[in-house]
Formats: sequence, structure tokens, C-alpha cells
Amino acid sequence: MHDGTTMGLPQRAGWVHPAVMSVQILSRRPWPKPGEIQYPESDGKPMAENTEQFKWIVFFVENLKSMFQDRLDVFVAGDLLCYPVEGRPDLSFAPDAMVVFGRPPGPRRCYKQWEEGGLPPQVVVEVLSPSNTAGQMMDKRLAYAGWGVEEYYEYDPDNHQLRAWVRRGETLEPIEQVEGYESPRLKVRFWPDRDGLEVQTPDGGAFASHAELLKRVQREQHRVQQERQRAEQERQRAEQEQRRASQAEQEAARLREQLRALGVDPSSLPPPA
Repeated sequence: MHDGTTMGLPQRAGWVHPAVMSVQILSRRPWPKPGEIQYPESDGKPMAENTEQFKWIVFFVENLKSMFQDRLDVFVAGDLLCYPVEGRPDLSFAPDAMVVFGRPPGPRRCYKQWEEGGLPPQVVVEVLSPSNTAGQMMDKRLAYAGWGVEEYYEYDPDNHQLRAWVRRGETLEPIEQVEGYESPRLKVRFWPDRDGLEVQTPDGGAFASHAELLKRVQREQHRVQQERQRAEQERQRAEQEQRRASQAEQEAARLREQLRALGVDPSSLPPPA
């Protein structure tokens, strides 16, 4: 029964309990307005059930981000809660990896399709875990088809098996031959084998592990630093040449003035041999 107290302390007008105040300060987010629909930013489930699944989720997300890092119209995310219908927080999905063409990159707490120009993720990747059932994955495929996904991929890291579906009309139809299959949107080719999965990029490269990606970034940063150092050295050399040329011109002008003071016209002198 409510007795006008909070945690044993009497309430006063405008008084906020310190515990509540600390939550407000830590969250730095406004309290929801009465009647406002809330869209949770987490489904309370872990991103992965084991290290192998986690490794492959990171593999897809980080490589897709790297591939589109120079594009301002491609958004890549992993394990981000998505809401396809406004007013229906009960309808949501959180792909292991997703790509949205036509939307800018950047941080998001969740993906509300009606705030993103009505665009759903065109490409979705799911990495299977041991607990996934065939029925669960079928339900996911049907949901993704209904929400407008164009390409859907399932990768089983335990069996090194890749399965793919592509939109035809209102449904996602399976790709019978995935070896060497080229994604219509991503323009990558998939080469699954018994040892894993190779994803070939449009430039002839391949998706890399997280460690290899870090090495690539470090090499690129080192290359950029060297280019900047070379550019700075060139700038300094150009400044030195300009100073030397200016000093030489000043010296020549001084000598011409000395010749005129002696009654000699500098222009009458023969050119140097």
C-alpha cells in the first residue's frame, strides 16, 4: 500500500530520491513522456554463445565496415536491434551483421526503419550457434522476407557451411550453388570449404581476420604518416629553395647598385660565359 513515503523517507514537493537522481545522472537521457512508446535498445540476449560464433560475427561486421569505410551512403552494423514498424516495439530483429545501402554511417542506439527513409537492411548475415533450431531459422527467414531484406546469409561455423537466399518477388529464394556466388549488393564472392570460408572482395582481395585487419590499419596509418613526412620534407625543401633564390636576387640587386655607383650600366655588361 502506498503511504506517501519512498524507501522509508517522507516525500516533499519537488523532492527526488538520491537513488533515482543518480540513475538520471548516469543515463543522461530524459525520462519517457507519459504514453510514449518505448523501443528497447537491447533484447537482453548475448551477441554470441561461444567464441567461435563471436569470431565469425566480428569477421563479417568488421570486414563489411572496412569495405565500405569510404562510402557515405552505406550503414553497417552488428547485433543492432531493428524495428521495422512504428508503434510496434514487439516486432524487432537483431541481425548478427547487416548492411543498409542509402543510409549514412554513424552511431545508432537502435534502427527504426521509419526514421531511416523506410529502408530495411538489404543484406543480413546470421552466424549460427549450437542452440539454433531449423524452425527458429525458418521463422527468421520468413520475417526477413516480410520486412524487405534482399539478401540473407546463414553461416554455420561448426560445419563450415554457408547458405544463401536472394529476394525474388515477395520471397527469399535459396541459392543452390553458393561456391563462387557473387552477392548482387555487396559484389563479394563466397568460397566456402571444409576449413572455413573465404570472402573475395571486388578488388581481388579477401576478408581478413580481426588481427589481420588491425595489421592492415597499422600499415595504412604508417604509410599515411610516411606520406605526411615526405610532404613536409618537400615543403621545407621548397621553402629553402625559395629563400636561396630570394637571397641570390637580393645579392644581384646589391651588386647592380654598386656598379651604378661606379658609373657602370649593368645592362651594358656582357652575359657571363
